[in-house]
Amino acid sequence: MAHHAHTHAHDDHHGAEHDHGSLKSYITGFVLSVILTVIPFWLVMGEVLENRTATILLVALFAAIQVIVHVVYFLHVTPHAEEGWTLTSTIFTLVVVVIMIAGSVWVMYNMNANMMPNHEMGGNLGAVVPEGQGSGEPENPR
Repeated sequence: MAHHAHTHAHDDHHGAEHDHGSLKSYITGFVLSVILTVIPFWLVMGEVLENRTATILLVALFAAIQVIVHVVYFLHVTPHAEEGWTLTSTIFTLVVVVIMIAGSVWVMYNMNANMMPNHEMGGNLGAVVPEGQGSGEPENPR
């Protein structure tokens, strides 16, 4: 019975130490998530910015902010949660994800730059094609 009382006391202490959110924090997180979804949707669908790159960067920024909102308000990852270990593991995970995404984009960019046919040659039908490289069209015997 003493063990059971100790376990119960430990559970109470555990619950007091780790705030799992209140209705107010969940509503705040939900409202912020909706706002952070509607603004990028409006930017894209309304074609608000003429510069496509600026639109993409703004949408990516809103996405990153939304990830932070979800982590804080729904997953409750804060510097105080579990003595900081949750935050430390989250930061490590984010670093690994950023490295993977940056590496993937770098590989795709280099594959596109080095393996795609030269687009300038496609419009000129009379262009001389170096030996060993075809035009991509079937040969027409004359």
